[in-house]
Amino acid sequence: MHDCVIHIYRMPNTSTRPKRGRRNRRVPREDPARNELVSRSLESAQQCLFNQDYGTAFVHYLLVLNLAPVLKDFASESFRFTLFKWADELDSLGRIQDLFDCYEQALELFPTDEVIINSMGEHLFRMGFRDEAAGHFHKALKLKPDYPEAKENFYRVANWLVERWHFLMLNDRRRNHKYQQAIQKAVEGGCNTVLDIGTGTGILGMCAKKAGAAEVYACELSKTMYELACEVVTANGMNGRIKILHMKSLEMEVPKDIPKRVSLVVTETVDAGLFGEGIIESLIHAWNHLLLPPQSTQDPSRPPSQTGRVIPAGATVFGMAVQCLEIRRHHRLCVSEVGGLATAAAGELHSPVSCSSEDDSTEPYTTERLSRLPGGYTPLTEPFNALDIDFNNVQELEGLCSREVSRVRLPVTGEGLLDALAVWFQLHLDQESSLSTGPKEDTCWEQAIYPVQTPHNFPLRPGDELIVEISCRDAYLRLCSVAVARDGREFCLDDCLDPDKPRNNPGPSGNPNPSLNAEAELCSALACLGTEQSSGPRDYTMLECAEMALLNNQPYHDSFRRALAKLITNLKDARSVQGPIQGQGLEVMPLTDPPSGPMDPGPDPFYVLDVSEGFSVLSLMAASQGQVKAYSSVEKTQHQAVLRRLARANGVPEEALEFWLNQVEDEQAVLQRPSREKLWSAIILDCVETCGLVRQKLMEKATLARCLLEDGGQIFPERIVVYGMLVESDTLLLESAVQGQEPTLGFNIAPFINQFTVPVHVFLDLSTLQCRHLSDSVELFILDLMNTNANYTNRDVKVQASASGRVTAVPFWYQIHLNEEISVSTFNQDSHWKQAAVVLHQPLAVREGDWVRLAVTLQKSSISISASIEEEAGETGTVDSVRESAQ
Repeated sequence: MHDCVIHIYRMPNTSTRPKRGRRNRRVPREDPARNELVSRSLESAQQCLFNQDYGTAFVHYLLVLNLAPVLKDFASESFRFTLFKWADELDSLGRIQDLFDCYEQALELFPTDEVIINSMGEHLFRMGFRDEAAGHFHKALKLKPDYPEAKENFYRVANWLVERWHFLMLNDRRRNHKYQQAIQKAVEGGCNTVLDIGTGTGILGMCAKKAGAAEVYACELSKTMYELACEVVTANGMNGRIKILHMKSLEMEVPKDIPKRVSLVVTETVDAGLFGEGIIESLIHAWNHLLLPPQSTQDPSRPPSQTGRVIPAGATVFGMAVQCLEIRRHHRLCVSEVGGLATAAAGELHSPVSCSSEDDSTEPYTTERLSRLPGGYTPLTEPFNALDIDFNNVQELEGLCSREVSRVRLPVTGEGLLDALAVWFQLHLDQESSLSTGPKEDTCWEQAIYPVQTPHNFPLRPGDELIVEISCRDAYLRLCSVAVARDGREFCLDDCLDPDKPRNNPGPSGNPNPSLNAEAELCSALACLGTEQSSGPRDYTMLECAEMALLNNQPYHDSFRRALAKLITNLKDARSVQGPIQGQGLEVMPLTDPPSGPMDPGPDPFYVLDVSEGFSVLSLMAASQGQVKAYSSVEKTQHQAVLRRLARANGVPEEALEFWLNQVEDEQAVLQRPSREKLWSAIILDCVETCGLVRQKLMEKATLARCLLEDGGQIFPERIVVYGMLVESDTLLLESAVQGQEPTLGFNIAPFINQFTVPVHVFLDLSTLQCRHLSDSVELFILDLMNTNANYTNRDVKVQASASGRVTAVPFWYQIHLNEEISVSTFNQDSHWKQAAVVLHQPLAVREGDWVRLAVTLQKSSISISASIEEEAGETGTVDSVRESAQ
């Protein structure tokens, strides 16, 4: 067949001498030897593909398509498949350069193939080349604007390249105006050469130029932000008047990069913890290499143009101890039982956010907007001054990391459990102007959260003193709660369950034993000290914050336990009636035949596979049902050890629980039979990402999983119902796009940064979002994982406005149905999931009683929604694309 195809086309004879004068179209002449080579190479490529020898197949396809370009249409699908398989192999072998060489060769043949371009972008993104990945996704979208995979990938990378706080910050007119005033005052005071470190969109550099600075320089490390800043500066008529450098300020030199030292550095390279973006290191380098010397008290007559200064001039850091259930459940184990399993044997579990000196792999803090935490928070102390720093004093900056650890004693003013230290700061732009990031301020900033990682809840009460250590190791501000002083004694937070229950004598009533004398207490303390010294560092296992919140979600696990129990009971009943289970005509034989016990998998076990992402105890819950052989997809060795400990403590035989990825050769092929002659009784799929989006390729996975089930087997969940509502929220608008030129001081920035606007807002807490509900909740869509025929691709939904206003967004969440009777919601106070919201490009005005039509479309796992008013002609609005996969 291939010979026939090849001979239909005529191969050009490149040896023919061209004629003078007007050139006539030449009829290509056949080259039998070349055609034979092409034919044989094509057969070899297909044979290698059949044998899964993708590398050799790729080489043969390259030869065929280079010799016979006319075959591109015929072979494109096979060539793509071969390329992607070979690239995955090269990736797994760590042959990264070879991988990209293959993609470059492929793009020479197919330079406008959006699928290949998008796939190369995915590899670039996974390897950390985000700027380059964004370019590939953007190019793929230009070639095919409705290409869903490229669209999803571009949205994903846009969140990395231009983080959402850029929009909030640029929309914060108060912040922008204060910076502008401070810069204008400095420039008018004589600081006429300016360097903007970490320029972002270039707004601070443009403020300096507008104020009259003679020379303005700016540097930006991110390629995306650098290119964006160049566009913004040009659009505002300052091209050539501001020199923007694509580099770190730490790499800048005089006169190589700028001709001379500058008199003013402006920067906002600060995060919620103040020092997390490297401002200390940047300013030390700037003072030593880029800035003029500071104003000296010994020579106050030197003009500002001959001295250096920094905006902001300094900062004051504040802290406060808080009780907050939302923080607690994301950072340490809060439950003693989950899904019928006692958790004590798990050992100490906590998140990777810790100020502990024992592990440098942990982050010292996370960030939260305290005012929007579900359930709120309770202050346990008054705010305290943790640190003052002068950015115009290089000696103070250089000595920061070598400062001795300081201890502060904080009077406890409120009663509650100690969950975290919340930290914010006041940024002193100059002597007159400052910005606060406090939890009660209307600010674009979040607060830094230093969670307490003690293995036990620790109650505080008024009259106690909380002892906090403050340090700046590694140029990170670290605050660590170490002890509580009560009634003249100090209790170390790591060692004691409760100050009212000393470790030497807990006592049944919770009060210290009055008969315990000082000598006995001293002996007990010394004994504990000896034990602590011999035991070494605390042994703990880290779970991601989302994994910890999942483990603490008792309603979720209780629902799964009941659903699993019902399925196993039904299968047992069916087996007792029908005899040996038949799976596609094959009798299910035992995998092993161990002695039967109360929870033993037994001679004819039910096979359960849990392919949840990250840490999950669902497989262990299944194994605890009895007569079940459960397989977990937990991959990390430490996490597997935790599950084994829990299994032993809860009486689950070792052979009832195995780890699937230890047995599967190709991690990409997780969904396969437990063995050649057996099928699964249940497959547990992880359907919704923590951020609030449906997982990518969920329906494809469900289709494959259905083929691997025994008769009567089930996928968990069996169905997902998507709910949504209409809301008016200025907050979501401000977090999604820059709202015109007014907040950016008249500078034209919005059209450029808004290219990176994504139509969906993730990690949303709908319960605390500042918004007005303009409708009741409505069912948007159903994803049926067990019944392919029940699914559809388009659906129109009518929702009536319950109030007048502007529809700015459509938040959505999920009801996850494990079976017909049992379901869990992603929108309740115990949920480890967040919600997501579609943000309209333009708000849609509605009146109470209006009917709004939502046109919902499902493409793979990606949902798009458009919204319009039905009854009023001319009043329509559109919700752009709702991306529900691949974050």
